[in-house]
Amino acid sequence: MGVHGSKPHKQAQVLMLGLDGSGKTTLLYKLKYNESVVTMPTVGFNVEMLETQHSGPGLTVWDVGGQKKMRPHWRHHYADTAGLVFVVDSWDLRRLDEARKELHQILRYRSLRGVPLVVLANKQDLPGALDPAELCLRLDLRRVCGDRPWFVQPCSASTGMGLEEGFRRIVYLLKTSLKQTQEDIKEKLQSKGFPIMAMKPVLHCG
Repeated sequence: MGVHGSKPHKQAQVLMLGLDGSGKTTLLYKLKYNESVVTMPTVGFNVEMLETQHSGPGLTVWDVGGQKKMRPHWRHHYADTAGLVFVVDSWDLRRLDEARKELHQILRYRSLRGVPLVVLANKQDLPGALDPAELCLRLDLRRVCGDRPWFVQPCSASTGMGLEEGFRRIVYLLKTSLKQTQEDIKEKLQSKGFPIMAMKPVLHCG
């Protein structure tokens, strides 16, 4: 994944959420500018555009504040979301239950049904941080993500470890999700007796 000045031809909106202090803004600017910045709690949101490989869409990443007073406003960003990134402080065990409850509430929204999810297990550079397998269990991801593609990516906002891989993974899941949608459309048309020629415009528009 690279970041360039030119705007990609196609953009996918990615919503990045997580509790306050999980490291969302820090990792976003580390990824884009390769700089470690000291950030204040985000009041409102930050928006950054990331350009990916030629075969994938560019990402417009919405980093929305995670304080309790901001969380009721998260839902206003759900409608046009193509991919979801949820950042978890994998070192702060005291707030894991809070993070789990917030993530589960997000995933229950109808407008986010089937939207690909990448959980960024941040702060892996700190001793005692939970590994992805343990975090998966603590967040109950296998049960709650049964109807969507998902992945847990270990990372560190301070060192940059795993950040590119995490956002490459969301691009991969976006492309896989689109392909599956096209296959579903094709199967439905075939079941209704439509000829192959009738499918092409539908698949192309998708």
